[in-house]
Amino acid sequence: MKWVLKLEELAMIVVSLVLLSSEAAWYWYLLLLIGPDVSMLGYLFNSKTGAILYNLFHNKAIAIVLFFLGMYMENEWLLNTGTVLFGHASLDRLLGYGLKYEKGFAYTHLGTIGKGKLNETN
Repeated sequence: MKWVLKLEELAMIVVSLVLLSSEAAWYWYLLLLIGPDVSMLGYLFNSKTGAILYNLFHNKAIAIVLFFLGMYMENEWLLNTGTVLFGHASLDRLLGYGLKYEKGFAYTHLGTIGKGKLNETN
């Protein structure tokens, strides 16, 4: 089942790339790869702020709303932003990074990642 979910996330990344390919400038692709990760700066304050900001920038529902607002308003910036957020969230989930719990960066809805995973098993 895990590979089916990863294949699904990969398909969503491809959809995002196709949507950007129409007329988006090169920097939108760079933003797709790393842009939403600026939200991790919230962890400099505390775990709760970090989780809230990270989840805000990695939420597919918010991405879809921005995309459709962009369509409705005929606003290319909103369209591309929604596409980038959606594609990046799919990329992160493909790599095993999920939405964060307030407990810390390592605790996600997909399971524990990184050093937290090592500490959890010891």
